[in-house]
Amino acid sequence: MNFPNTEYAVETDADLGLVEEVLDWFFTDAKLRAVSVHPAYLSLWEAIERSAASGKRFRPRLLMLAYRQLGGTESAAAARLGAAYELLHNAFLIHDDVIDRDVLRHGVPNVSGHYSNKARRAGASAAAAQHAGMTSGLLAGDLVLAGAYRLHGSVETCPKVREELNGILDYAVFSTIGGELLDVEFARAPEMPSPEEIRTVARNKTSVYSFEAPLQAGAVLAGATASVAATLAAFGRDAGIAYQIADDVLGVFGQEQHTGKTNWGDLREGKRTAMLSYAATKPQWAQISELIGSDRMTAAEAQWVRALLTECGAQEHAVQLASEHVQAALKQLGDEVPAGLGDSLENLLSSVLAGLRSL
Repeated sequence: MNFPNTEYAVETDADLGLVEEVLDWFFTDAKLRAVSVHPAYLSLWEAIERSAASGKRFRPRLLMLAYRQLGGTESAAAARLGAAYELLHNAFLIHDDVIDRDVLRHGVPNVSGHYSNKARRAGASAAAAQHAGMTSGLLAGDLVLAGAYRLHGSVETCPKVREELNGILDYAVFSTIGGELLDVEFARAPEMPSPEEIRTVARNKTSVYSFEAPLQAGAVLAGATASVAATLAAFGRDAGIAYQIADDVLGVFGQEQHTGKTNWGDLREGKRTAMLSYAATKPQWAQISELIGSDRMTAAEAQWVRALLTECGAQEHAVQLASEHVQAALKQLGDEVPAGLGDSLENLLSSVLAGLRSL
């Protein structure tokens, strides 16, 4: 997702340079520590750094946007906080690729794919190479998650703000892992989860750490009132659900060069989405349900599922649902937040829907 090009985004882009400096320092320090252990450990950190380099820095952008628009002036502290949320995101991405058994991101090998390829070149069997890749991905995700906490703890602020920031981060991690677990459990369940259960997954897996937490953290660090922070969290809840619905649609119908992932991984996994929940009520479901959730799904079968999802109206339904959550998010803003911040957030959500309309 591209951040909207507004005057406030330009200001935030300048702040992102500070975030990048923090990330550069973090990886340099980690690599120096790793090489003192063993060159193989350095190689893992280099793979992690490569995987983090391609990010859009969406969460730091949101955090810095809220921080600046709400009067924050301590750039160094905000940059460290933004970098911590970027690391948190990268930790979740690495683990998510392990869970989804994906070896590519943005068309190139991810951490797991790098180590899987390395094992194959060394003569390992396909199964052994896959295990090597998944193991490395698991370890890498743990390292980055620990790094996010360490960087978060280094933000200089008063004890009261520190306590609030810790609570926001704790809730973000707790919720996201719960949402990921439900996502995996629902994919294995024989029955289709209800639309409300699917929204619960979207809210916990995406909204909290990608929207609610960065916006709240930026507001709290800036010294905003509890009411403003709560308003931004309410906005983030619906915004994140809209984003997750859109991401699920793009994960099936989008192009790999734009999404960074294969467009049949979710179908192969049998991931329960708003599209599938709707499709389950239609006659085409009998054919769809026989194909999804299979490790042996072919490209032709995936294409047939896409055609059925379009035919039964599931794709259109999901796009409409995302639009409804966008409107709900905007209604949450009211008069609580500065006009400039509200305008930028509205532009942000417009970009979510624009991505769907381009399909």
